[in-house]
Amino acid sequence: MKDFLRQNGILLLAIALLLSILIGALSFVMGGQADPLSDLMGVLTTPIRRGVSAAADWAEGAYGYVFRYGEMEQELKDLRAQVGELEERVRQGEEAIRENEQLRELLGFQARRRGLTTEPAKVTGRSTSNWESTLTLSKGTSAGVDAGDCVITETGVLVGVVAEAGTNWSTVSTVIDTDTQMGGIVNRTYSAGVLEGDFALMNKGRLKLNYLPEAAQLVSGDEVLTSGRGDMFPSGLMVGRVEGVFTDPSGQTRYAVVQPAVALDSLIEVFVIKDFEIVE
Repeated sequence: MKDFLRQNGILLLAIALLLSILIGALSFVMGGQADPLSDLMGVLTTPIRRGVSAAADWAEGAYGYVFRYGEMEQELKDLRAQVGELEERVRQGEEAIRENEQLRELLGFQARRRGLTTEPAKVTGRSTSNWESTLTLSKGTSAGVDAGDCVITETGVLVGVVAEAGTNWSTVSTVIDTDTQMGGIVNRTYSAGVLEGDFALMNKGRLKLNYLPEAAQLVSGDEVLTSGRGDMFPSGLMVGRVEGVFTDPSGQTRYAVVQPAVALDSLIEVFVIKDFEIVE
């Protein structure tokens, strides 16, 4: 080894000096940039550092999501509860508006027809068969409702007549029920007859104005009102409109088929006439 250094020492010194000069020259040319070895290490380690950084970011996001999930779930429940409360308030508001409109209509009707004493009632049941058409109401004798009382809408359209009354309920035979029988009059011609329910017509949602005078000139669309004959029912209540005029099979009497003005299937609230003034 000593012989090698003696023989080649000058050469090795020259090579080391040359390498030193070369590295210095490269450093000067690169303007302070990293040396090739450091640059190579940077190239190799940069993707690894990026992968580690991305994994750390994902882990941080996942931790934040898990940490916030419980809070978000509670917030969602709270929001759903608030929406439910708001929807209920809207429903109550709509109900109040509808009831106010009904009361305004009734007050307007009562202003035109003084002397009516009415009791509001909810429709709680319906029964329609080949033999009857009835409604069940939420008011009875405790509210002053009795059998024989007329039942109307807020605009004074005839619904029917109370057939039976309990303490807190009553049953109404509707205008198309086969038990219906009351005086009727055609508003345009003052032709009088008897409003009656009919088995065949009930299934079609119609009733008869029977026993019309021979000279009565009725046309489709004529308004039919209660006549108040017999003082059992108020006069002038809207019943419906004439749909057609016919002669019975015997050829002796004429009758009109009447389409009721009330929509029985959609009634929610009605008004029972407990008392009224008889108009002479």
